[in-house]
Amino acid sequence: MKSACLLSLAILVAQQAGAAPAATSDEQEIRRVEHALCEAFRTGDVAAIGRLEDETYTLTNTHAEVSTRADDITDAKKGEIRYSEFRNHDQSVRLYGDAAIVLGITSLKGTSAGKTFELDVRFTDTYVRRADGWKIAASQATRIDKK
Repeated sequence: MKSACLLSLAILVAQQAGAAPAATSDEQEIRRVEHALCEAFRTGDVAAIGRLEDETYTLTNTHAEVSTRADDITDAKKGEIRYSEFRNHDQSVRLYGDAAIVLGITSLKGTSAGKTFELDVRFTDTYVRRADGWKIAASQATRIDKK
């Protein structure tokens, strides 16, 4: 009987170790918002940028410059930067109640001031839960140097 219990316990532990944890609905929603933001920047969708960024949003970019939600909306309206690719990948989401942190890589391709660019950045995004859903409140990006 003791060996049967140990065998059952071993099987249960093995099953649990091999099972990937299911994403929570909050994590799924944050990943959806991340994807929607990428698409909004890629297509210049001013309304989506305004809807998905918190009013307090700030970005610290790869040049250590800080910009705001209003700056993002203005830039999208001007359309001076055109993205052919704006894609997040290799992401992880950490939930802390009504806040969350997303770590990952953004791959960018496009044109700015008539010049083409292509780069990858490592990002840290901070999200807050608001009455109307998850909003990005802060972002920081660091250029990944090609080796």
